[in-house]
Amino acid sequence: MTAAVLDRIDDDLWSAIGDPTRRRMVDLLLADGGGTATTLSDQLPVTRQAVAKHLAVLDRVALVRVTPIGREKRYRVDEAQLARAVTQLTAVGSAWDARLQRIKRIAESIQQTKKH
Repeated sequence: MTAAVLDRIDDDLWSAIGDPTRRRMVDLLLADGGGTATTLSDQLPVTRQAVAKHLAVLDRVALVRVTPIGREKRYRVDEAQLARAVTQLTAVGSAWDARLQRIKRIAESIQQTKKH
């Protein structure tokens, strides 16, 4: 990927996704088509208050959308933002693959030079 793509990497988004509990929440929301802090806390080893805080982080980076329903809020994954995150991850992975290939070629070249 180009340097321009890598410059657009959203550090806040990846910081939010970097937490294993939040990744699990995204998985659950995708599997169930949405949920509330209460329904998520029933499926996770954290309190409802902790779930609400994690959801606030995901909302801040626009990875989830919230719809008020009575006293509760229903969350669903913003699929466009998730696709953006996947694109960014692919770009970072491709850049690192290219770097590792260059390092491998350099190391092989050094080994060949030492043999001669």
